[in-house]
This record gives sequence, C-alpha cells and structure tokens, in this order.
Amino acid sequence: MRRLLPSISLAVLLRAAAIAVLVFASCVYSLALARSTGSAPSLWIANGILVGGLLRLPKRDWWPYLLFGFAGTVGAQLVLHISPLVALELAATDTLEILIVSGAIRRQFPEIPRDVSYPNLSRVALASTLVACVPSALLAGLTIHIAQGTPLLAYAETWYRAHVFGIVIVATLTWVAFIKKWRIFGAPGKRWPFVRDMALLAGTTFAVFAQSRYPLLFLIYAPLLLAVFRHRFAGLVVGIALIAAITNIATALGSGPFNLILDGSRTEHALLAQVFLGMVCLISVPLALILAERRHLEAKVRESELRYRILADYAGDLVMRIRPDGQRRYVSPSIKDLLGWSVEDFSVPRPDLIHPDDRERVAQAVAELHRAGGSTMTTYRIRHKDSHYVWFEALARLVPSPDGDGVMEIIYTGRDVTQRVTAEQALADSERRLRTITDNVPAVIAHVDASERYTFINAYVEQVSGDDPREMIGKTMHEVRGEQIYGDLKGHIATALGGGTAMFEYEADYKGRHLCFQTNFVPDRDPEGCVRGFYALTTDITHIKDVEQELSRLARFDTLTGLANRRHFDERIAMLLLQKYRQRSPLLLMMIDVDHFKRINDSWGHGVGDEVLKAVGQRIQACLRKNDLVARLGGDEFVALIEDVESSSIAEELARKIQAAMKREIAVGAVRVKMTLSIGVAFCQSVASADAFMHIADTALYEAKADGRNTFRMAMHEPGFSQEPVLASNGVSFR
Repeated sequence: MRRLLPSISLAVLLRAAAIAVLVFASCVYSLALARSTGSAPSLWIANGILVGGLLRLPKRDWWPYLLFGFAGTVGAQLVLHISPLVALELAATDTLEILIVSGAIRRQFPEIPRDVSYPNLSRVALASTLVACVPSALLAGLTIHIAQGTPLLAYAETWYRAHVFGIVIVATLTWVAFIKKWRIFGAPGKRWPFVRDMALLAGTTFAVFAQSRYPLLFLIYAPLLLAVFRHRFAGLVVGIALIAAITNIATALGSGPFNLILDGSRTEHALLAQVFLGMVCLISVPLALILAERRHLEAKVRESELRYRILADYAGDLVMRIRPDGQRRYVSPSIKDLLGWSVEDFSVPRPDLIHPDDRERVAQAVAELHRAGGSTMTTYRIRHKDSHYVWFEALARLVPSPDGDGVMEIIYTGRDVTQRVTAEQALADSERRLRTITDNVPAVIAHVDASERYTFINAYVEQVSGDDPREMIGKTMHEVRGEQIYGDLKGHIATALGGGTAMFEYEADYKGRHLCFQTNFVPDRDPEGCVRGFYALTTDITHIKDVEQELSRLARFDTLTGLANRRHFDERIAMLLLQKYRQRSPLLLMMIDVDHFKRINDSWGHGVGDEVLKAVGQRIQACLRKNDLVARLGGDEFVALIEDVESSSIAEELARKIQAAMKREIAVGAVRVKMTLSIGVAFCQSVASADAFMHIADTALYEAKADGRNTFRMAMHEPGFSQEPVLASNGVSFR
C-alpha cells in the first residue's frame, strides 16, 4: 500500500473520496428505505456508481476507488446497525461483483473512446452484469442465511434483481455523466429543452405513482421515448434514472398502480416495480442504441466525405477523374504546386506534356486498363510549365462513373517522385560501385537471411571454391557448403541468428587444396532491432597458418641439425615425467657430448664442425625409434629421451649401439673425421623433477668424461635399487 500511494495523484484520491460519499449515501438510502417500509431494495445504487466510475479510469487507479467504496458500504451498514462481520462479508461480495463487471468490460474495451459502438458495449456490459450478479447473489444469500436464517434462494433472488437493475441503470448514468459532465444537460445556452423534457417525464411519472386507482403506467412511455428521440443516450439514462427513483420511492412508500393488486405484499410490489423498470429498459434502450449508432454512422459518413474532399483538394498528390475521351471531370488544385499548370490548363487531354520516351508506354498502360479493368501503376516523366521534366508515379483505377451514366472512368492519383527516382538511380550507381569493390576484395563477402539462404555473395568466392556466385543466390548454406562444412558452421550460424557475433576458423578442401579460413558472422538487424540474417566475411588464411607452423617448428627445432631444441626437450620431458610418475614406469635419459669437438672447429673451421654435428645427430637418431626424442641442447651437447624401456640392460645396449655408430669416419668433403661420444645414462622410475633427472644423467656424463671419454656411465633409480644413483667403472652398476 505504501509503495502504491506515491503513484496515485491527490486528484484521484479526492475523486475516490467523493465516490465513497456517494456510495455511503446510496447504501444508507437503499437500506433505510427498505427497512422503514418492510420491503427488499428493488434497486441497488452503490455498485452501479462504482462500476460507472471505474470504466472511465485506468486500471492502475482502481484500487483507491474500490477501497473507499468498500469503506463506504461497510460504514453505511454499520450505521444501520448491521453486524460488523455481515457488513464486511456483504461489502466484499459487492466488491467482487464490481470487479467482475468492470474487468469483463475493460477486457473487451481496454480503452473506451467517445465514439465507441454502443450496441457492442451494451452487449458486453449486460452479459457481464448478468453473469457477475450470480455468484454475488449466492454469496450474499449464504451470508444472510447463516447470520439471520433467511432462506438462501429467496434472498439471492431479491439481491440478483436489485443489483442487475442497479448496475444497468446507475452504472450507465454514471458513465455518461463522467463523459459528458455538464454537457449531459445539453450544450451551454441550449439546456432548456433537456430540462423541460426531463421535467415532463418526471412529472408524468410522479402523477402516475401518486395515485393507486388506475393502471396508468403506459403514460410514462410517451415522454420517455420523446426524450430518447430528442436527446439520444443522455435522454435515455437520465430519463430511466428519474423513472427508477420515483418508482422505487413510491413503491416502497406503498403508493402507485401496483396497489391495484389486492392483498399484494411489499415484496410483490417491489418485484412488479423491477418488472416495470425492466420493460422500460427493454423498450427504450434498443431505440436509444439504434439512434446513437445511426447518429454515429451519419457523423462518420459526413466526416469521411469532408475528409476525402479536403484530401482531394489539399493533398500534395494530383487527383483526377478522367473520362474515356480524356476529358477531366475533376483536377485537384495541387496541379499548380506540382507542375505549375492551372486546373483549367489541365482539364483537357495533354499527351504532349508526357516525355517523348514515355508516351508509348503510358498509352499502352491506359489502353490495357480500359481493356482489362482493375488498376495499374506507371512511372513516367511529365513536363513542368517551366519546361523541365518531373518524374510522376501514377496509380490509375477503372471505376463506374459517379454520374450514373454507365461510363467507366479512370480515377488517377499521381505524385512527384523525382527525388525518389533520382535517389534510386544514385543508389543503383552506388550498388554497382559497391559490387565492383566487393568483387575485387580478396575475401568472400556474403549476406545470409534468417532462413540461412544466400541473398548476396561477391565474385571472389569463385576464386576460392570454384562456385558460381549467381547460382548460390537463394540456396541454403547447407546446400552450398555440404554436410561436413555445414556441421562445422552450424553452431556459429545459430549464434549470429541469435544476435551474437561469431569469429572462428575452419578448414576445407577446395580444388584439391587444403585451405584454412577465418570467418566473421555479424548479425543483420532491421530498424526495430530484430535479427533478419547475418553478414559473413571469410578470409583465406592458409599462408598465415603455414607461416605459423614454420615459426612453431623453428621455435622447437634446431636450425642446424633439424633435431628438437632445448625448448622442445623441456616441454617433452616435463610431460613424460608427469605421465610416468602416474604410471610408475621407467624412463631413460642420455646426456651425450662429442669428445674433443673444439679441435674440429680449430683445425678445419666451423663449417666442417657444423657438418660433423649434423652427422652425429643423424647417427644418434638412427639408433633410436621414431617416437624417441633426440635434441641438441647447444654446442656439441645432445640428449636422448626414451620411454618404454623395460630394463637397465636394454638401456645399456642402446648406449653401446650409439657409441658403435660413431666408429665410422665422418666425411666432410676431403676431410675425414673420426669422433667419439661420452654418454651419461639415467634410468629412473620415479624422480622429483626434470632438473633432478638431468642432474642424474649429467653426473653420469661427468663420470664418463673423467674415466677417459669414449665411454658411458649409467645411474639407476629402479625398484629394488637404492635411492641414490650408483655409478660403475665398467659402465653400469647394480646393487
């Protein structure tokens, strides 16, 4: 409640309070009148007041009216000494009834304009009232039955009639009063006829109910129908309200023609009053609705005729009625502004004003229109009075002449479209230039609509895939790209059509070549922001990928020997150590130095030294398997990393095999060089780190060099061996 209060204006709260006062007064009046006369209320006014008020308000402003109305209803019943619990339950029932009726009407008519169709509105209002009063009558009957012992259906029947008539009569009066305000009594200065006719109706009704000897109810219909004929809907609602008020008061006081029924009870009199009011509504309401609708339609027709005449006379378009012989029955004044000619100048046929290049085409269009009927649209040039030509877009339709002579005339509507045609020509030139640019950009540029069909693609696609871009238009991406490539693109297509931007790479085979592409998908949105497709920009990046692969190879391989370098070796040993640690399987590492390599460079130069290093690397690699890693760490230092070695004896055999491979001389041109190797071997199952592993192998290498070179030493960490590396002078040690 506190959150809602700031959104309600003070004016709304004051009007709601005023409605609450009316509700309170009407409830006191109805209940007091019924109690004093010993009869049931024949017209419940309060709900009609609230329904009529709510129909003129936005739904957000309903709650203060309902709250104040609820309080007014409860207060009136408490003043008349009805128990608080019963008062609350009956007020809640009233509120439910009001909400059902108001909600149903506003559901069909979210906004009720002044020119609303009264028959449609009345039909919805009556149906919702008849339905809404059923649950409210049953709930009220149940409440009174429990509280006072009154028969449920008897009370529900009385409640139903009183509430139906109350809403139909009072809600209509309230709604009309809200719309017309003081104009309900007529326009200022012309209110006397309305007051006079209402006074006549009120006087007649009063005279009929002031006596009880003659059944003169029929006398009331004449002044009521007169009021309806003269004042339409305002006369209806005010007249019925006056009749209902006088009828209810007189019947409750025991006066009027209903007393002609001998031994009739007050309840029967109230029922007859309701029947009478129903007949009054049944006779007058349809007539009022017909008159209101007829008046509404006549006003629309007059407004339409005036509007079209104004449109024809003052519209910027040229409007003409043209007879079969070319004579103009009507030429709109806009001809002066559009072409500089007067209406009189243009009232006779002027084919000479049409551009020579367009005359035959226009004549054919007119002849075809007279032959086939219907309508046609033509764009052509017509000469201005100042001698320059103006582009016109003309819509011509063949219709029967309004003169009723059976002749078919042409209704012509033409407008100056020079700016549009000029813009279209400029746009066409721009599109041609854009097409030339896009066709020569070294990238595939395409547009795909929401159904994944190509609507544009530049000519470069033919250089990439060999496809004709003209044949691709209208086909889906799935049809053009094929199952495999479309499967790679599908997720990115969904992203683009969902409003996101997608940048990705993919590979494909075209013209016997394996190509790499980088693609951008950018959503195409309409002016309202809805995605209607996407743009695709695809670039061939095969050469970039080739360069990247070469750079990657250079970053991980030694440029001299082609073997792996230190970076590659570090990555591989770290990965294998982690893998072998989990599997608890051994790993073999050999640290290899070329003995006395410096002498080669000093004796024959670095060129010969480089060739020697290449030969050493090749011989080491030839002794091992393809998946074993041989790397040059720098200078004359090599390393071999071998996995899946089952025992230390195999490790020893590999070391001896590598040494044996060096027994042959290395020939570099005329130079013959014989080289030997010192090898440190680490055979380990579990080691803390790559540095520790290399330290073990390096220590073994140091021992091999210390023992005279051209030999190997092995250090082992195997299950069953000690955790410290053990070196042996004969090349291998066991403990």
